[in-house]
Amino acid sequence: MAASSPLRRGAKPDSLVGADPVYLLFGVNVCGWLERKRSPLDPVVRSLVSARIAQMCLCEFCVDITSMKVAERTGSTDKLLAVADWRQSPLFSDEERLALEYAEAASVTPPTVDDALRTRLAAHFDAQALTELTALIGLQNLSARFNSAMDIPAQGLCRIPEKRS
Repeated sequence: MAASSPLRRGAKPDSLVGADPVYLLFGVNVCGWLERKRSPLDPVVRSLVSARIAQMCLCEFCVDITSMKVAERTGSTDKLLAVADWRQSPLFSDEERLALEYAEAASVTPPTVDDALRTRLAAHFDAQALTELTALIGLQNLSARFNSAMDIPAQGLCRIPEKRS
């Protein structure tokens, strides 16, 4: 992280967004809506999608917070440690794989979501769930890109022990 980063001078992530309360209010409200108990999306799916996008955007802060959510919601770090290689890992359900595939395809520039993927998504998710999944993907991209551009570091929310050889 650059020496001129606001966090090196003692600022907290919320104080950066809080410099303009409109951004903070927007983020809190949208995150609250996506994380509500009545969401049509499984909480683990939401967390895995967010974690994968955070990894793709190289956002240390978002990787930290989404890793914590994945670990809390799955009760282990197994899926968390495998999320970058979800295609090869046997740990993921069909629903999780489809959501992760969509998250990756929608997150690259330009998006690579094709008709075949849309058909599979429509067969698995109803309109409300698909709309919410798409909103989650968009919001996580906004958050991860914002935090990465602002050079906001991890906050130590999810410390994963290194593998010993």
